[in-house]
Amino acid sequence: MADKIHCIRKTLRLMPQEAELLAKKAEESGMCEADYLRLLISQKPNDYPEVRKLLKELINEVNRIGININQIVFNNNAGLYSKEDKTQLVAYMRKLNKKVNEAVVQIGNQ
Repeated sequence: MADKIHCIRKTLRLMPQEAELLAKKAEESGMCEADYLRLLISQKPNDYPEVRKLLKELINEVNRIGININQIVFNNNAGLYSKEDKTQLVAYMRKLNKKVNEAVVQIGNQ
């Protein structure tokens, strides 16, 4: 239990721009500045609010594309598959690959 109490005080000096940026990022994350700094120190990228938001958006996009792909496959199995469906399928797969690559780049830059 004693390990859970923050009992050590550290003084931190920041430039005005750095202080503003810290306040802004902490507010965007819904945290106080001390909690935000503790989060950054813990080095757990999965806990970063920006990463969680990005991954949630990516999952939603993948789900939407997956539904469209399932409809095309259903039409193929029913014998209703057309050349237009194949074109759509390729477009959906390109869109999916683009979204995944964007997420990888953004997460890598965090």
